Amino acid sequence: MNRINAVFHNLKSKGKKALIPYIMAGDPSLEATERYVLELEEAGADIIELGIPFTDPMADGPTIQRAAERALAGGTTLRKVITFVQRLRKKTQIPVIAMTYYNPVFKYGSLAFIQAAVEAGIDGVIVPDLIPDEADAFIDGARKADLATIFLLAPTSNIERIEKVAAASTGFIYYVSITGITGQQLILDDTIQRSIASIRQFTDTPVAVGFGISTPEEAACVAPLSDGIIVGSAIVRRIANGESIKEFVVSLRKAV
Repeated sequence: MNRINAVFHNLKSKGKKALIPYIMAGDPSLEATERYVLELEEAGADIIELGIPFTDPMADGPTIQRAAERALAGGTTLRKVITFVQRLRKKTQIPVIAMTYYNPVFKYGSLAFIQAAVEAGIDGVIVPDLIPDEADAFIDGARKADLATIFLLAPTSNIERIEKVAAASTGFIYYVSITGITGQQLILDDTIQRSIASIRQFTDTPVAVGFGISTPEEAACVAPLSDGIIVGSAIVRRIANGESIKEFVVSLRKAV
């Protein structure tokens, strides 16, 4: 069983929800990223979403864009991150998801990337600019290799889109709680609840909510509606400011 599936299965059996923090690989260095991953696990993270720096991160807001710029300036690449995860596996077995864009994957070679990712110990991948309609070969290769393919849904997704994403996603479905880019303010109304109810009509795959969750209070509100929460910009901002992330993630864990 893929580590992501195992985590969600275990949490569900205990009536708990997944905490999925996001950090940018290579910000400020891969050595620091290793330290952060281990701190996040110790603080109660269930899965780590590891950003791959890219020059044109269309889904990311200013905080994560700047993190990508710092990582790129430090020489971080997709190949280096894959090698990094391979080293990381000597110290932890926490599930790791690579969040990248399709251009680096295409340049690497889609099937070669899938093979290298799985061999390194990456458990899943999020590619925001690769839609299910154009991903048949990628999905097929990933399923044969047991690499989870995590696609995104948003409040604006219609039924046809929900069906396609539900069929294409393994590991979990990433529900974007707000339209736009990462780091925007979360709107706590009944939209999330209604949207997740629509998704659950088509699949039993877990649904994790991200974009806009930046406080323990928001995490506590969203967690009961989903199978997990994803927090990125609020953590990346603390890293950029040289602040400790462990205490903040512990507070998120308690809230979730």
